[in-house]
Amino acid sequence: MTSSAGSPLWRPSHERVADANLTAFTRRLSHRLGRPLDDCAALHHASVEDMDAFWSELWDFGHVIGIRGARTVIDVDRMPGARFFPDARLNFAENVLKRRDDDPAIVATSEAGGDRILTWRRLYRDVCQAARALQASGVKPGDRVAGIVANVPEAIVAALGAAAIGAVWSSCSPDFGVQGILDRFGQIEPTVLLSVDGYRYGGKTHDCLAKLRDVASQLPTVKQLVVIPFAESGGPEKRPTASVLWADWLAAESDADLTFERFLFDHPLYVLYSSGTTGVPKCIVHGAGGTLVQHLKEHQLHCDIKRGDRVFYFTTCGWMMWNWLVTVLASNATIVLYDGSPFHPSPRVLFDLADRLQINLFGTSAKFIDAVFKSGLMPRETHDLTSIKTITSTGSPLSPEGFDFVYRDIKRDVHLASISGGTDIVSCFVGGNPTAPVWRGEIQARGLGMDVDVFDADGRPLASDPGELVCKRPFPSMPVKFWNDSNGEKYHAAYFDRFPGVWCHGDWMRFTEHGGAIIYGRSDATLKPGGVRIGTAEIYRQVEQLPEVLESLAIGQSWEGDERIILFVRLADGAMLDDGLKRRIADRIKANASPRHVPARIIQVSDIPRTKSGKIVELAVRNVVHGRPVTNREALANPEALELFKDLRELQ
Repeated sequence: MTSSAGSPLWRPSHERVADANLTAFTRRLSHRLGRPLDDCAALHHASVEDMDAFWSELWDFGHVIGIRGARTVIDVDRMPGARFFPDARLNFAENVLKRRDDDPAIVATSEAGGDRILTWRRLYRDVCQAARALQASGVKPGDRVAGIVANVPEAIVAALGAAAIGAVWSSCSPDFGVQGILDRFGQIEPTVLLSVDGYRYGGKTHDCLAKLRDVASQLPTVKQLVVIPFAESGGPEKRPTASVLWADWLAAESDADLTFERFLFDHPLYVLYSSGTTGVPKCIVHGAGGTLVQHLKEHQLHCDIKRGDRVFYFTTCGWMMWNWLVTVLASNATIVLYDGSPFHPSPRVLFDLADRLQINLFGTSAKFIDAVFKSGLMPRETHDLTSIKTITSTGSPLSPEGFDFVYRDIKRDVHLASISGGTDIVSCFVGGNPTAPVWRGEIQARGLGMDVDVFDADGRPLASDPGELVCKRPFPSMPVKFWNDSNGEKYHAAYFDRFPGVWCHGDWMRFTEHGGAIIYGRSDATLKPGGVRIGTAEIYRQVEQLPEVLESLAIGQSWEGDERIILFVRLADGAMLDDGLKRRIADRIKANASPRHVPARIIQVSDIPRTKSGKIVELAVRNVVHGRPVTNREALANPEALELFKDLRELQ
């Protein structure tokens, strides 16, 4: 099923629109403002022009627990510098743990199988115990608690335990190497360090205890090591001598109720990290209040999550989508965790999970959708998937063909929300609208409360041409600060140097005639042959439709005073990059993009380097090709792949 220029791929039913959280919220905001908000454009305009009304109404609609205070936003003309709810007091964990019943709060599974269920009552009890255990370990408000953790319930319990007492949580996935962990946790100096003993991926068990010993020996601030048995990769003799098992650590504390201390709206909640592919990762500090209200908005208004829904996102604890998923609990919905490979033992794994656990929101990435397509699986024929109301996709731009595949071969009646934002804002700039049509290849809408625009190089707005994604007004989930950046210079340089007073995100985007958006990739990886800017996603979209091509990566190589496009391709088993395939690739790009998009060289490689969250690293490959150093290989999932791009004869 594909859409023509005049027809969308999907429209929500009248019943779905009438029942949507967004419809109810729009009605409330319209009443508050005393004027009609008749369409999506009017609602978005109100959300950025009447910030006081929008965010205070969102606080009420999301049933935020805490003291709101008299002021909603101050210094609104300062960016950075504006403050939301400056008089508010709240506790993030208290807001997430609203329920105390015996329905499931978390359902977790892994490659090894076997579901683990934490009820709301059990989750509350475990978080209370974790909070007391952290206090007994010397943790105070503002101290850091760090986790080398798989996507397991204990990670959420520990994070919420930290939030409950005003400590700051930071995590990375257990596939990080020692130096990659130290590059992150070494900067923030944690008081407590938790780690799984190992993890399973692709049918193999990987031990983490030796890594934990190395890391702990180089983190002198750590007062307590806690080991979470998960993969059963080793007995007591392999654990660090000063460590304690998770169950023993919790059991030492009473399971009595915890009194939640309420902190300022901007009190630090999380430290997240930039990818670190061009240097030591930046430590991005996010506040509890901003994270909470931004996620409530995205979950309830943009994704239509309701009480009792089951929400799944395929993620690791090193990707911001894990933090996004945790806040789903604040909407009284159940979260589903999966740890392991999404393709072991087959591409059916996550769709099996969706049917078995009756998942309502299925969160994934564009790369996963493309990989399922290339596998030949057609889930609509092999699975029921009746429960799924929404499919979200992020991580990289979802191609128009990816949209086609979802509606043709996964499910016809589903809200497909391509969403995009980042670690920098622990949320989205653009995303879904459950009350509006889905158009082929388009992100549906700008986020409510996000004054998103597209600028040219001189800071002028562009109506439909591609340019820099910017946000012209402040929003609650802007970082509180960068760690060890006392005067804010690094923070300012990261987002505000390009256009003073305007957030420049670093994505290359354009608006569509339907009020949506198309993202072409990172603007710093944009190709410029002959001075014409080309988004790499435009090339990938064409190349990766060929069955022989599993994955591709394009860079610009400096050449004879200009820049030429170099395309690297990873091929399916048995495929060869002969002259015929090269011609087919070039012809397809020329016919469907433009002659300027056609690469000067097409080169086959056996692997393509990517970050831990699965994003390909064009800049790192560009540096290797130009003989420049890649300063932080620990940030990559497969750093050895960079060697494939060194001193290539074809590029001399």
